[in-house]
Amino acid sequence: MKAKFKSMLLFAGLLVASACTQETQNRIGRSIQNWTGTNGVLEVYSGGKLMKRFMKIDKMSTASGTQDGTYRPYRYGYGYLDQNLNGQIDADEKKKVYFEVSDYSTEYLFFEQP
Repeated sequence: MKAKFKSMLLFAGLLVASACTQETQNRIGRSIQNWTGTNGVLEVYSGGKLMKRFMKIDKMSTASGTQDGTYRPYRYGYGYLDQNLNGQIDADEKKKVYFEVSDYSTEYLFFEQP
């Protein structure tokens, strides 16, 4: 009985997922990734030169308006600032900081730490 119920539940979930638009599926995927988190690194460049590095970022989020719900042209998150750009979190870099990066004026690279 339990196996039959699980099979029916799985089938219903697949049916609902297949009926979703691609954008809805992407949103679901992003919300799952945001919930699970990542071990991200954000590098900020200016003129091709590395200027800032934030490490151990749980997630980067796209800002949205509280009244209208439209997305804002920047991303934000919390991470450890690698002040000396050595790729490690040193003893004096043990405090998480808030950061924002603009879609308009910033060259940045976000990746998961291997």
